[in-house]
Amino acid sequence: MDLDYRKVAGFFKSIAHPIRLAVVHKLLEGKKCVTDIKELTDVGQSNLSQHLTILKAAGAVDWQQAGKTRCYYLVDPILIKIILEKFADK
Repeated sequence: MDLDYRKVAGFFKSIAHPIRLAVVHKLLEGKKCVTDIKELTDVGQSNLSQHLTILKAAGAVDWQQAGKTRCYYLVDPILIKIILEKFADK
């Protein structure tokens, strides 16, 4: 199996930030628009936008346009769920 180590490292780096981790955790519930995500986090619009851009560049999330609003979703929710379950309290 050939791996692009930089791509894999970039993915894990993208979800390694507490705010981005909280975002992907909330996106496990399903697609959410930016305004919904903003309510779930304690960051400003521009800061949240930067975090979402990093997650999208790493391939963790993607978005769809809904009118004037972007709604984000996990590209591979099963992978995120497996990763987060590893660290969940049991």
